[in-house]
Amino acid sequence: MKRFIMVIALAMLGVMCNAAESIFLPAGAFQLATGNPSLVSWQKGAVSLPVWSLSGGTVGQSVAAVTPPLPNDCKAVSVAIGIVTSDNTTASTFSDVYRVHLSQLAYGKSVGYGETEGKPIRTALPDAPFILRWIVLETYCIVEPGLPLTVKIQRLPDDPGDTFTRPTGLVFVTVTPLAAAPTGFIVQDKGGYNSWPMMQAVGDKLVCAYSRGKGHNISEGIRGVYARTSADGGKSWMQEVCVADDPAYGEVTIGKGLDADGAMLLWIRCYGGPQPHHDLYRTVDGVTFTRVATPTLSPLPMQITDIIRVPSVGLMALWFAGDYGDNMNASWGVLTSADNGQTWTQRTVEANLAKRDWPTEPSAVYLGNGKILAIARTESGGDSTASQFQLTSTDNGLTWQKAKTNIRDVMASTPSLIFDPESGLLANYYYERGRGVIRRRVVKAAAIFDHPQDWPLSEAVGIGSQSPWDSGNVNATAIGRKHYLSYYSGKDPDTAVLVLPVE
Repeated sequence: MKRFIMVIALAMLGVMCNAAESIFLPAGAFQLATGNPSLVSWQKGAVSLPVWSLSGGTVGQSVAAVTPPLPNDCKAVSVAIGIVTSDNTTASTFSDVYRVHLSQLAYGKSVGYGETEGKPIRTALPDAPFILRWIVLETYCIVEPGLPLTVKIQRLPDDPGDTFTRPTGLVFVTVTPLAAAPTGFIVQDKGGYNSWPMMQAVGDKLVCAYSRGKGHNISEGIRGVYARTSADGGKSWMQEVCVADDPAYGEVTIGKGLDADGAMLLWIRCYGGPQPHHDLYRTVDGVTFTRVATPTLSPLPMQITDIIRVPSVGLMALWFAGDYGDNMNASWGVLTSADNGQTWTQRTVEANLAKRDWPTEPSAVYLGNGKILAIARTESGGDSTASQFQLTSTDNGLTWQKAKTNIRDVMASTPSLIFDPESGLLANYYYERGRGVIRRRVVKAAAIFDHPQDWPLSEAVGIGSQSPWDSGNVNATAIGRKHYLSYYSGKDPDTAVLVLPVE
């Protein structure tokens, strides 16, 4: 027990030393918020530890505390909890789930001002009781500076990821004030719904292609595809060029990549007209675009995603098809081209999927030795099972494995991957819609390939609009070791395309 108390003391000291401005809230600072949790002392030998006992079977229990006013330069917070168990059945075969609710009150504002409900966070238990777990519930949540913050902690025993039926003990909570994340340079903010950008480095230049219409509508005939080029890392952009604008179709950028000669390839979805289809365009300078293919595909994909090059195969892009309903008609698969994009062969990997099992808008990278890793977004939400998918292949894309990851700070979050062969590092960028946070997770590709539940915590690299649908869709490219992220942000009917450089 002495070792246990020492671990907690060191954890508290770490909060004070490593993040001097962190706010430490011990169990005694909390009060009952909902249900009937109890503040008790768990005894081990001669030592008593005050904890809030949170049931593993009773739903609706939570406790809350209020912080002092946040610093005036605080633009966001991270939140972590310290959890222990006392039951001898504690084992890593079990997991539990927690959620934080954050809210602020200001003079003259109604109750609920600035209220944010966190995502359910699931973690495995240790293999013995009285081992402190430090669980991060929020890595970056935007807040109002200068105001107190109400922190409500809730256990979710009814979540499918909470399999431990015994009580757990809340020992403390830490709230760490954070500075504002940056915003990007504007690529295009011309009046209208500028959205869904795709960006590719061509040599030392950035080519950003995007779609513009009147609203969040992929089929409107007025919607077309445009592009701009930057030679200074996104700070300034050449005059806009029109890539495709057939009034019979709504054209949308859906995927990009490089062909074997280093030219940019761009997939454009053409929906709303008499014959929905996908066109592939090619450009060497970001100014002149030439259509090189219009493949006949069945099923017709909702989207064809970024193009990668795979030795012995040629060009490859993943696709997915479905109508986002719960009717078991969703599918996904692979497109390959052995002639540098002139013709394409379609293959289905999975069909007749429920929406919850459907990996959409995947981003893939080739790792070498026949290995491909892709991350895909989920169209489901609500509980701790809602997470990005990881798709892997060890035979150049012939067969695939699909698994859920531990990446759960998502909402219709389209991933974009960049792999650095020299360092072996894999970066996963995505936009948490509704929060307005551009997130990144960086990991060794070799370490994560067979361990999709081991992705490290996310970090906030940028911010945008908190509108749930009028922002998002990060698409990344690299020039050397520097990454460039395109995304869109705003509020219907006016949104802008931006680019954010990231070291």
